[in-house]
Amino acid sequence: MSGGAEVLVELKQRAGCCIDEAKAKLHSLSKDIWSCPELAYEERKSHDRLVAFFRQEEGWKVDAHFKLDTAFRATWRAEGGRGGRGGGGSEPGDVVNVGFLCEYDALPGIGHACGHNLIAEVGAAAALGLKAVLENICSLPVRVQVTVLGTPAEEDGGGKIDLMNEGAFDNMDVVFMAHPLQDDAPYLPLVAEHDVTIKYHGKTSHASAYPWEGINALDAAVLCYNNLSVLRQQMKPDWRVHGIIKHGGEKPNIIPSYTELEYYLRTPSRAELSILKTKAELCFRSAAVATGCKVEVQFAKNSFDNIMRNTTLEDLYEKNGKALGMEFTTDEEVLTNASGSTDFGNVTFVVPGIHPYFYIGSKALNHTEEYTVASGDDRAQFYTLRTAKALVMTALDVLLRPELLQKVKQEFTEAKLKQDRKQSANSC
Repeated sequence: MSGGAEVLVELKQRAGCCIDEAKAKLHSLSKDIWSCPELAYEERKSHDRLVAFFRQEEGWKVDAHFKLDTAFRATWRAEGGRGGRGGGGSEPGDVVNVGFLCEYDALPGIGHACGHNLIAEVGAAAALGLKAVLENICSLPVRVQVTVLGTPAEEDGGGKIDLMNEGAFDNMDVVFMAHPLQDDAPYLPLVAEHDVTIKYHGKTSHASAYPWEGINALDAAVLCYNNLSVLRQQMKPDWRVHGIIKHGGEKPNIIPSYTELEYYLRTPSRAELSILKTKAELCFRSAAVATGCKVEVQFAKNSFDNIMRNTTLEDLYEKNGKALGMEFTTDEEVLTNASGSTDFGNVTFVVPGIHPYFYIGSKALNHTEEYTVASGDDRAQFYTLRTAKALVMTALDVLLRPELLQKVKQEFTEAKLKQDRKQSANSC
């Protein structure tokens, strides 16, 4: 393919048209996932629906139950210099592998209140749009593989981390996904996070007749809670510790022999998270020492990292989004207020990528019943497909302008070194 800005603009427009042509089946896909909300690692119907979707599309090689029961992978490959009718082969060689991620787990009780049905639709739409353009280019400057990963359990567990540990991201060069919110934003600060469950074991006794025979596990839970409250004075302003007592006993006249707490620990970076975990664990264990209880401290299998930014990709996405009419937020409170966490953060430490946010036609807040309604509303479709177009346009930039892909990778390498140094300094 001969280069040139005009040709690239034309290809971007063609990709948008291809996505528009597929809008009915993409809407149906999203609606089916929305209508059958499933929790983390249990997204069987959503998994099957997405697998069937890609199997019905020509040229895709689909691996169901890819490394996890409810994960999948769909791949398509275009050969440089020969156009793109090659399908999903796996012959060796220098291939630029572009990934799009789909999420599709829901929240307990309120369904798709975080719009993961729309995330799945964006990933599918972007993949279809990119393939449709690449397969009609007579001569590509590089060999390209388009990979769609279905990543379960973002809300609880961290399916992307499981897949990462199994090598699912090892051969990717760049990865994209987008998350619905109340505004369009190329980047918002998400924090590192780790869940922890604390269990105290004491000894029952009659609380009035002979309390001295008991070991009060509720006292340990209360001390633990208060220890963490005292710790807040020595916490940095942007650290967060929040939790609940899940089990506090059976009856007032029985000294509790068992209590359980659950906490989330959050910091702006994964380097700081290890420091906070050490401080918090001292609070957990000292409560057991003071009361004579035994304690179990169970950190979740996966901790979520902060997102490692790639401003090259962010700037390209914002430029493409503006060309499509997106109005990106300039509200400093939105742009600087770190809040939630995502397992996509871990992915950004192994492959450069972006996780922009997109408006869906509603100012309802995520994780509310109102947002569940909004994520299933037909009005969300225009904004969802527009976001998919912006992702495809960004992918075309890095595929057809090799200097940009090199810049993306260089920024990733430098950012990774900086993060590693910070991690090493904090562990000393």
